Amino acid sequence: METVALHTRLREGREADYDRVHATIPLELDAALREAGVHSWRIWRSGRELFHLVEVDDYRAMRAFLAEHPANVPWQAEMAELLEVEDDYSGAEPDVRLVWELP
Repeated sequence: METVALHTRLREGREADYDRVHATIPLELDAALREAGVHSWRIWRSGRELFHLVEVDDYRAMRAFLAEHPANVPWQAEMAELLEVEDDYSGAEPDVRLVWELP
């Protein structure tokens, strides 16, 4: 299993919208994430900054599975309205790298 950290940023003034939308994840998306091998996905927000921690069997495979999934496409369209940079699924590598951990 992989643990992947991600960072995204909200558009200015969209914090409450993001929190509201994430209060209830569509059941179809929940099922798709689990089918894609996601064990856990946690998101912390500090102002407009979002920090994700994803535990998944295979991050690249998950991205490929979800890219055109009918439960994910409308969700990503909704997220594109809220995020400063839309996730177009062109890359499969996370942009946050582990530099240190307490042994």
